[in-house]
This record gives sequence, structure tokens and C-alpha cells, in this order.
Amino acid sequence: MRRVRRSRHFAGAALAVVLLLLGALTACAGDGKAFSLSAPEIFYAPANGGKKVFPLRVDGPGPYTPGARRLTVDVEAGSERAVRLRDDSRDCRGSATHVVCEGPAAHLIGLTTDAFAPLAAKGSKPGDTGYLRLTYVMTDGGKLTARTRVIVGEPSLELLTPAPDKGVRPGAVVTYPVVVRNAGDVPVRGLALVVDAGDLAFVQRYANCRYPDLQHGSQAVCSFPDVRIAPGRSVTVRPGLRLRASATTMYGSFHRLVWPLKAGPGPNQSFSRGGEHGDGPALRAEAAKTPSGTFTEAGDFVSVLLAAGADYEVSGADLHGDPGDTRKVRLTVRNNGPGNPGYSTRLVFVPPPGTAVLKEPMTEIDDGDFEPYCDNDGFTYTCDVEGLQPGASRTFEFTLRLGDPATGSVRLEDTGSGPSASPAPGGTSGRHDPDASNDEASVDVGG
Repeated sequence: MRRVRRSRHFAGAALAVVLLLLGALTACAGDGKAFSLSAPEIFYAPANGGKKVFPLRVDGPGPYTPGARRLTVDVEAGSERAVRLRDDSRDCRGSATHVVCEGPAAHLIGLTTDAFAPLAAKGSKPGDTGYLRLTYVMTDGGKLTARTRVIVGEPSLELLTPAPDKGVRPGAVVTYPVVVRNAGDVPVRGLALVVDAGDLAFVQRYANCRYPDLQHGSQAVCSFPDVRIAPGRSVTVRPGLRLRASATTMYGSFHRLVWPLKAGPGPNQSFSRGGEHGDGPALRAEAAKTPSGTFTEAGDFVSVLLAAGADYEVSGADLHGDPGDTRKVRLTVRNNGPGNPGYSTRLVFVPPPGTAVLKEPMTEIDDGDFEPYCDNDGFTYTCDVEGLQPGASRTFEFTLRLGDPATGSVRLEDTGSGPSASPAPGGTSGRHDPDASNDEASVDVGG
């Protein structure tokens, strides 16, 4: 069975610290350290009575924690017909309108909680509204409070997937539309858009977007606080995003996320803190007719294919010696450019008949634990070639015990060809090699 090596898409985004766009009030612990309780300005409760995590956080300075805590949640008077509280948690007790959480459920330093959650009240309908009052009491008597508006029903934001590229000139500036549709049952108030440039680079930095230092300018966190998208309606972001394509990455991509700004990001949506706003014009979210096409909920990866190929060249070898002698053979793959096709190529080595492979390339899978890098069926060795930048090379070394004079072979093939074919990341494969004459070589054993 072939091992699948995962492509590292946007590792920086996966490590980003979640910053909730929340309203908060602050208080001080007994030693003067400031704390804040953050709750979403708006919480959308599913109209079907389903449960959602409530993104409540207590943030404090450094590693300091104030000890045992108690959290009280109240449905404000007049809101009972719209919202009720989940009261079946092990650590939260109370009623549909008043819940007290103690123990682990109240340990909210820097975390979100699902110990309680606002639910749509029986008989409520999409658009009904109520309010929660949250009070967090620390052991020194300090109190933190917050208030959240609960709306029955949910918006569901979707992104229009751009039409596939037919091939972008290396290093060219390309413009991509951003169209957001609300497929939910209530309007969305405020829109957040995050773009991770990935293999591309921003050409313009916009005034209503932050560019976090942690991501070194590769991430834009954009806010549209005044936008409203009714169910079934769409907005388009103008001007379109201008990005510069990679000069070498043949199968590139960038990543986009959207969510209701005043509700905060979803559980799998993250972005980085801080960063300066751009010095360019502000992006605008304008009402637009919903176009036809494919929409993806919450986020997507947009593929960017370069109109370029990669000339990979493989070297063979001439081995001299008597039967029984050992020799090392070094099979080198070089990328002559101009593109980098990523994990799209395999080296296939067929040793000369009568030779035995004594050593083969190994890879460390754990500290001090190795396994063969190449797959083999007892005679043919198939080795993945990682993406090579133009001018770079990769060498695979084997130790052979020679037999009688004979000829073996080494060749390059795309991951989308051959008996163990598998698609490259992004659903594409191949080097589009402009010179296939140097994709094969012989490995000869002579006297």
C-alpha cells in the first residue's frame, strides 16, 4: 500500500490564535490584575432546537488565574418566548431561564464552553429575539458581566467558487471576485472575511483589513460591520481581490473564510491577533444578484494553476565490478524549471537483473525509528519526489550486490499515471514536462 504524504496548506493559519470579535467588560482581581469576560454580541440559536457551542471567554494577564469561579446566566425578562437555556450539563444547574455553572464548566480562562447553550424556545420562529445576562464571579468577589442578543434561526454564509483557471502566467497579477450568499433563515448583520494568500501574495492592502504580524503579511482579516444580507441574498466585495501568482508553484491556492461578524467565528475558523490596517482603499460589500455557480459553506480553497511546466531530468549509472562486489548507485532527479510541480512525480527504479539491493533510502518516522522511503514489490522501487524548485535536485542512493553484466532502468512518471496512480494535491497532477527525452536512463552493470 502506498503511503500518502500530506500537503502542508496554510500551516500558519492552522496555528493561528483565535480572536473572537466579541463585546466585553473588564474587572480586576484582588491583586489588581485586569480580567475581561467576552461574549458574542449576537448568538444565533438554531430554530430546530439544535445545540451550539457558546463562545464565552475569560481572558486575563499572563498565566494568572483567580481560582474557583461561578458563572450565572439569566434570560432577561420578556425574552422567555424566544430563548431558553440548556440545563442538562453535569456542572450547570437551574431552569430554562436561570442557570448556575460551577466547577470545570466555570473554568473559562482563555477557553470556549459548551457547558450551557442558549436554545430556541418552544413555539419560537426564525427572527425572534431575546437577551442573556451573564455574570462571572471570582473568589475575591470581583464580578465580570456581559450581555448577548440571541436570535432564533441562523444565517448560513457561502462563498462562490471562482471558475477554474486555464493557466495563469507565472508572477502575473490576478483578480478574484468574492461573492457571499446567505443561505440561512435569518439576516446576517456584519460580515467578516479572512483571506490567506497561501502560494500567492497580496498586491493591495485594504484599509478595513488587518494584516497580522504573525502571518508576515500573508493573511488579511477584513471587517464589514454595516453590511446586512437577507436570506437568499448575496453581496459582492469590491474591488476584487488582487493577488500576485507565484513565479514557480504550478499548483497553487489561497484560502478564504467568512462568518457573521457580530457572532464571532465558528469552531473551526481561526485567525491571528493584531496587525496594522492596510494603507489602500477600503473594500466594500455591495448587494448583488446571486450568480449561478458552485457555492461552498463558510470557506474554500481556490486553486491557481500556472501556465508553466517543469523539465525534470533523471540520471542513470554505469557500475563496474565482478559478480558479488557491492557498489553504490546514486539516482538524481533535477528540476531544470521553470515551474515547481509539487508532489506530482515518482522515480521508478528497476535494478539490473541478477543484482540484489542491500540498502535503500530510508525515512525517519519517529525519533530513531526508520522505514523504507520507497515502495517496492520485491524488485521495482517506486519513490515519491517532493516538489523541487527550479535548479534543485533530489538523490536516491541504493547499495547493490552486482551480478553478471545486465541493464536496469530508472524513469520518472506522474503520480496520476502507472498502476499505483494517485492524484496530486488540488486534484491535478503532472509536470507538463517540455522535454520527455531526459525522463529515463539506464543503470548498467559491466565487467
